[in-house]
Amino acid sequence: MNKIQLKKNDIVIVISGKDKGKTGKVLKVLPEKSRVIVEKINFVKEFIKRDQGRNIQGGIMEKEASINVSNLSLYCSECGQGVRVKKKILEDGSKIRVCSKCEISLEK
Repeated sequence: MNKIQLKKNDIVIVISGKDKGKTGKVLKVLPEKSRVIVEKINFVKEFIKRDQGRNIQGGIMEKEASINVSNLSLYCSECGQGVRVKKKILEDGSKIRVCSKCEISLEK
C-alpha cells in the first residue's frame, strides 16, 4: 500500500467519476482505506430516523462521502490543472512538495 501524498486543506481536482473536473478542499484523509473526504464532492443521501428522546427530526440529508485517492489529483493554481507531485529538499534539509510541471511549491 502506497503512502497518500494528499494532506488536509489541499486543493484537489477529480480526474474520474461522476464529479470529474470539480475542485475542492480536502476535509479528512483516511490512509488505512486509501480514501479522502473532499468538500462539496461525492454527495450521498443519508436517511435519518426521527428520535423524540434526543429531539432529532427525521428526514433526508446530503453529506460528503469518501472518494478513492486514485480518482484525485493535486491542483496547481499556476498550471490551472491537476499535476503530479515531486519532493524537493531545501538547503536546511526540509522537504516540500512541488509541481512537476512548473516547479512551484504546493505547500501552504
